[in-house]
Amino acid sequence: MSHHVLPALSSIAEGGNHESLNPFLTGGSALFILLLLLYVTTRFNRDR
Repeated sequence: MSHHVLPALSSIAEGGNHESLNPFLTGGSALFILLLLLYVTTRFNRDR
């Protein structure tokens, strides 16, 4: 049984990039989330 599992695991490990993960979409959403967190942090920090 293990000789059927190992090729499947090696193909998963080699082909790590998935087709639906667009790097521009991932980077853009990460940038948006970070800017949103920065905005929320600066809004709550007005008392200083």
